[in-house]
Amino acid sequence: KEWLSKGHGEYREIPSERDFFQEVKESKNVVCHFYRDTTFRCQIMDKHLNVLAKKHVETKFLKLNAEKSPFLCERLRIKVIPTLALVKDGKTQDYVVGFTDLGNTDDFTTETLEWRLGCAGVINYR
Repeated sequence: KEWLSKGHGEYREIPSERDFFQEVKESKNVVCHFYRDTTFRCQIMDKHLNVLAKKHVETKFLKLNAEKSPFLCERLRIKVIPTLALVKDGKTQDYVVGFTDLGNTDDFTTETLEWRLGCAGVINYR
């Protein structure tokens, strides 16, 4: 219940960099997708993150437009879109950069992404 009140269980967009800091402060585990509207692979990532957000309510799933967050992209050294920033206890611990860790294919499964997030310890994966 507490997780749901903090926006867990859904995959949603945050409007600004300032919101990013607030969101990661109030949740132990956060997956943030840095995306661009014009990047086709971001839509593929969205599809999988929508499924995982409902399944893993222990983690907050967010997306942030990289073009509207230059400070954060520079600070987190995000150069490839899509990139997932995996945040634990307010600190960015790991990244999923592009689709390299997911088999280097657009056809990767939700389970593959789930496994990768589990390896980082940002979701409870069995």
